[in-house]
Amino acid sequence: MLTSETVPFSKSGGLADVVGALSSSINKTGNSVKVMMPLYGFIDKKGFKKERTITVSTLSKEETITILVKKVQKVDYLAIDHPLFSARKGIYGDTSFSPYSDNAYRFLLLSKAAIEYIKQSDWKVDVLHAHDWTAGPAMYLAKEEKLKVKTVFTIHNLAYQGDFSRFDLIRSNVKPTEKLLSGKGLEKRFNMLKSGLEYADHITTVSPTYAKEIQTAEQGCGLNDLLKSRSNTLSGILNGIDKKEWDPKKDVFFEEHFSAKDQSGKAKLKLKAQKMFNLAENPDIPLIGMISRIADQKGFHELLDGDVPALEKIAREGKCQFIIIGTGDKRYEDKLKDIGARFDNVSVNIVFSQELSHIVEGACDYFLMPSRYEPCGLNQMYSLVYGTLPIAHKTGGLADSIININEDIIHGNGFLFEELSPNSIYNIVNQAITFYNDKVHFTEARINALKSDFSWNESAEEYIKIYGKLLGGTK
Repeated sequence: MLTSETVPFSKSGGLADVVGALSSSINKTGNSVKVMMPLYGFIDKKGFKKERTITVSTLSKEETITILVKKVQKVDYLAIDHPLFSARKGIYGDTSFSPYSDNAYRFLLLSKAAIEYIKQSDWKVDVLHAHDWTAGPAMYLAKEEKLKVKTVFTIHNLAYQGDFSRFDLIRSNVKPTEKLLSGKGLEKRFNMLKSGLEYADHITTVSPTYAKEIQTAEQGCGLNDLLKSRSNTLSGILNGIDKKEWDPKKDVFFEEHFSAKDQSGKAKLKLKAQKMFNLAENPDIPLIGMISRIADQKGFHELLDGDVPALEKIAREGKCQFIIIGTGDKRYEDKLKDIGARFDNVSVNIVFSQELSHIVEGACDYFLMPSRYEPCGLNQMYSLVYGTLPIAHKTGGLADSIININEDIIHGNGFLFEELSPNSIYNIVNQAITFYNDKVHFTEARINALKSDFSWNESAEEYIKIYGKLLGGTK
């Protein structure tokens, strides 16, 4: 596995969760997995041992890289120790808004290190599985070096492509080819994600619906024609979640545990959360949660813009309560804080907190996700296993993991809406409020949700099938 981030060492988003959990799950099936990652400055070196030193060539010099190794849950994590990573404060930049100007060079170094490691190691690699744009060039380099490995490339979010000057290829001593570039004429640029799409033996993405959506002009981010041409080697596999961390029967962040058989703890946790977030302690009013990056992609334009924003319209009617947690676009943060200040049934918390996230997922009756697009999404899965019914735009992994109550009252576990607009959000939330008062059906839907299974076992088996097919039917 080749990645720019992975739990338990580095994380900026869902990519890290996926790589860590998937690697562990595949390893448990009897396959041997190593994860290669950069050793960033914030990673504690304790427990790492030096495995080898390698050199890779760039245009002007040889870069010396030390490879350290540490075993976690029987998976070897190979850490690339080089000042371009270890002397930096962050993963992609000092902050999420200020990427490092040499990121192309840094992550080409990561891909080059992976190829050199495979060439030198006594451990025979059957499959090189690269994740997202930062690892895309490894797919090309594996072909250039004629490595006897099969390659798999996973798209976690097509919108992030790693777009750089084509001269970064020359600086890194990588032979430019047309397939590594996007754009036209003098505007052509090096596209790291496209590198993976062009040269991988198989492409995967993180949900079946997203695999279809990215082949359309609307969600293809300029690469839809390429993805369509590779549709026979493109699979959508729904991510799983870490059941040890997300288990309402054992959650370490609260004591009011609960299950499908005994939901009394959830009712107690709701009252505790209402008090914690300065809301009226009322067991009978629906409590709606949002834990999100505050950005356009997550539907905050549709939720907050307009003469009377959808959130304000809902809050004004006083039929529900909101707890909102997240950070992001300051314009939306300010609008949220204004609504929170004016309505005592809306608690706005501009913060990122793992503890609060667990409490809110466990305490709420509903979880609102009006995302414009969502390759997979994890919060709807956390919500479901905690008996918190998602209210979500029907897109990507949200469409694949939620059973719409409006279409299947027997098996339904959440609400999906087709068109993303302020009116649609307002209408679907009101439907959910009405449904909450139908105690028989609401309780059945909550039990359906609590019985959801999003373990990694099934997803890991799907990846193993792909590996096996590439290797001629062997695992």
